[in-house]
Amino acid sequence: MIDQRLADTPIAFIGLGLMGKPMARNLHDAGAAVTVASRSPGPVEEFAALGLSTAGTPAEAAMITGAGIVILMLPDTPTVETVIAGEGGVLAGLSPGTLVIDMGTTDALVTRELADKVGAAGGAYIDAPVSGGQIGAETGELVIMAGGSEADIARAMPFFNVLGKQTTRVGDVGAGQVAKACNQIIVGLNIGAVAEALALAEAAGVDPAKVRQALKGGFADSRILEVHGQRMIDRTFQPGGKVTTQRKDLDQGLALGKAFGLDLPATALCRDLYDRLIEAGDGGLDHSGLIKAIDPDWGG
Repeated sequence: MIDQRLADTPIAFIGLGLMGKPMARNLHDAGAAVTVASRSPGPVEEFAALGLSTAGTPAEAAMITGAGIVILMLPDTPTVETVIAGEGGVLAGLSPGTLVIDMGTTDALVTRELADKVGAAGGAYIDAPVSGGQIGAETGELVIMAGGSEADIARAMPFFNVLGKQTTRVGDVGAGQVAKACNQIIVGLNIGAVAEALALAEAAGVDPAKVRQALKGGFADSRILEVHGQRMIDRTFQPGGKVTTQRKDLDQGLALGKAFGLDLPATALCRDLYDRLIEAGDGGLDHSGLIKAIDPDWGG
C-alpha cells in the first residue's frame, strides 16, 4: 500500500540478506524511491528487474539519495564499519542532512563512534535494531528499538511504520543497540530453555509436542516456545535467524557487559553451546537448532 508520506522519498537500502531483502521491498511497495546496494549480486539483480535503482558501492548509494535516508541492514559490526567508513563507504558519498539508520545488530560502543563520524560529515545517525526475525521483516511487523535524537527519530517514523509494528525510542545514539543486546540475551537463553525442556521430554519417553501444548498458556509460554519450539518438534531448521548470528549477538552482549564490569554467566554458557553447534558444522541452521547441542541425535 502506497504511503503518501513516503511517495518518491529517496532511500538507499544497503544489505539484502534474509532481513534486508523483504524490508527493502516493503519500502518500495510503500512508494519510496529505493536504491539498493549489496555485496551479493543476486538480490541486487532481482531488484533491478523490478525497476529499482541500484548502486555499486555504499558511497554511490548515498550520493543517489542526496540528503535523504540511508538504511543499513548488515550482518555484523566490522561490516557496518566498512560500509560506513571504509573505502567507497557511505561517508564518501554523504550529503549534509543525510540520515543514516543502522537497523542491524551492532556493537553499542562502535555505534557511538560511527555516529560521531557521520555527524562530523554533516549527517545524522540512528541505531534502530529490530526483533521479529525474517517473518517480522516480511510482514512489516518488526519491533524497532531506536537510539537517537527525538527529532531524528520523528523524521524516521514514516519508514519505521512501514517496517515495524512498534517503535520505541530507548534513548540517545547507542541505546537501541543496548536494548538489542538485552533482547538477544533473552532470546538466546529462552531458546536454550525450550531446547533443554523438549529434549528432556523426549529422553523421558514423553511426546515433546504434547509437552509443548501443555505448557502453552502457562508461565512457561513464550513466543520462543510457540515458534522455535515448533521448529524443534518439526525438526526443520531452515534459517530465519542463523546460529552464527545468534552466537555473534550473544558475544556482543558479553563484551558490553564486560565493558561495564558486569559478568553474565548464563549468557556465556549459552554462547558456548552455540559454539558447539558451529564446530559441528551446523552454523547455518536456524538458531532453534540449539537443541542439537543438547541432543546431537535430534533429527533435521
